Amino acid sequence: MIEDAVKIDEFDLKILNRLQHDAGLSQRELADQVGLSQNACWRRLQRLQSSGVLGPSRTEIALEMLGFDLTTIVMIRTRHHSKEWAEDFRKHVGRLPEVIDFYRIGGDWDYLIKVVTRGISGYDAFYQKLITNFDLATVTGFFAMEAIIRNRPVDLVRLR
Repeated sequence: MIEDAVKIDEFDLKILNRLQHDAGLSQRELADQVGLSQNACWRRLQRLQSSGVLGPSRTEIALEMLGFDLTTIVMIRTRHHSKEWAEDFRKHVGRLPEVIDFYRIGGDWDYLIKVVTRGISGYDAFYQKLITNFDLATVTGFFAMEAIIRNRPVDLVRLR
C-alpha cells in the first residue's frame, strides 16, 4: 500500500500504469487489460479522479515538429527569499508561455525552469522576459542536445 491519504491497491496501480502508457484507451480496453469488469474499472477511475490521484488527460505533442526545437533547463539563484517576492516571482514565471515545468528546489540553486522555444533567439526573448523587473543573482541555461528519456511513465508497481 502506498503510504498516503488515498488507499491504492494492485488494480488501481495497474489502471494508473496503463493510463500513463496510453490515456486514449477506451474504458472497455482498460478494464480488459487490468482484469476488471467495465463497471468496476469505471468506479475506480471515478474514485482516482475525485481523490486527485488521477488528473486531467493530456495529449503528448511532438513540439519539435512544430518548430519548438530548443529545450532549456534554466537554473536560478536569487538574493530574495521573502514570501512576497517568491509569490510575485511564481506569478511572473507562470505567465511566461515558454515554461513547461517550474520547481523551487533545494541545494545550491533556488529554482529550476524547463522551457521550450524556437531556437536560441526564442530562448533569448524568453530570458529577457524572465529577468524583467526581477533582481536575480544568477541565471544559467543548459541547452538540451538530445532527449534520451522524455516523459517516461512512472512504474508504480516496481516503485512500490
